[in-house]
Amino acid sequence: MLNGATRAFIARHREADVRRLALQGADGDVDLRTALEQIAGWQTARHKLPTWAATEDIVYGPRLSMEQCSSERVARYKQTVVRRLLPAGHRPVMTDLTGGLGVDFSFLAPLFTRAVYVEHQPSLCSIARHNLTVLGIDNADVVCDDAEHHLASMPAVSMVFVDPARRDDNGRRTYALGDCSPDVQALSGELLTKAEVVMLKLSPMLDITKTVHDLPGVSEVHIVATDGECRELLVVMRRRPDGDDTPDKAPVIYCVNDDETFRYTFGASETPLPLSPVEPGMTLYEPWPAIMKAGCYSLLCERYGVRAVDNNSRLFVSGDEVTSFPGRRYSIERVTTMNRREMTAALRGIERATISTRNFPLSPDALRRRLHLRDGGDIHIFGTTAAGLHLIIIARRRE
Repeated sequence: MLNGATRAFIARHREADVRRLALQGADGDVDLRTALEQIAGWQTARHKLPTWAATEDIVYGPRLSMEQCSSERVARYKQTVVRRLLPAGHRPVMTDLTGGLGVDFSFLAPLFTRAVYVEHQPSLCSIARHNLTVLGIDNADVVCDDAEHHLASMPAVSMVFVDPARRDDNGRRTYALGDCSPDVQALSGELLTKAEVVMLKLSPMLDITKTVHDLPGVSEVHIVATDGECRELLVVMRRRPDGDDTPDKAPVIYCVNDDETFRYTFGASETPLPLSPVEPGMTLYEPWPAIMKAGCYSLLCERYGVRAVDNNSRLFVSGDEVTSFPGRRYSIERVTTMNRREMTAALRGIERATISTRNFPLSPDALRRRLHLRDGGDIHIFGTTAAGLHLIIIARRRE
């Protein structure tokens, strides 16, 4: 897809600053615009898609495609989920209705006898054909078509994967199911007539309860977080066998943090949170981002024997350390109110700290300015509210 001069230029300048290269220009037959796009793409891929970055002749898409595509870590997680969903020894047909750059497709396709990549942009289809060949994926068909049109005419398959676009015609982000393209809520019935299993990659901003209620046949929801940030909401829908009139089972919710998972059944009894005062010597717990997205706090208290600092704090404490808690753990050294004299005494000797706020009237930056502290160091300060009081909790991270 690239001429020799352009390929050689990319190889020579792969680790160079793209902005400087743009100013320097290039001679001869080098397609500079394409070269800069490929260099920037590789520089993103070496962290986000290491397998692709290590493969010669991969062609990368435009910046927006690189930003929106799944990371390899998340794509591999999807791979493990789909492998579990497939019956043992069964390698059926899968269709990806929104192929995009093809990252998810490249990790899912090898699980199937045949895989169909569908994408309405001809340029991305060309990139996909090239990259799938380079990656050695020889069971794939690339189809340039609109997702809705292909869905209406396609034969039945075992699984359909859909990653609807979450930007409107003006490039602004959208989050509601009905605002995405294609509209998977409107198409959900048709999707389930064409596939036994449907996997949707959705925005982590969506409300989980509303999503489960808005979509039919939801059997699993995966809140996937990496590097401390929620990346995706994966929703698995299953078609019910004909004549099966048994009540649907409640879906299973998977809160995924890198390589660890907290799992529970949707709708599990949520009892009032047990509360506890915050005292020096206690262990403080900050749940994974995926668990905070799920909001299953009473289950945390029930399973791990911890208590909440307050109903809205999203922070928990215990007397004895619970090393299996799904989140970060801190040793509480001091606790103070916002009273100036108390704070001055509690902060004596501290010049820098990492600051977080939960259910607190100040942002972390505003609290840092109030406390006159620099960023960093091994002290972590939490600003929160408990029993109507604004508290400053001074702690150290436990490994």
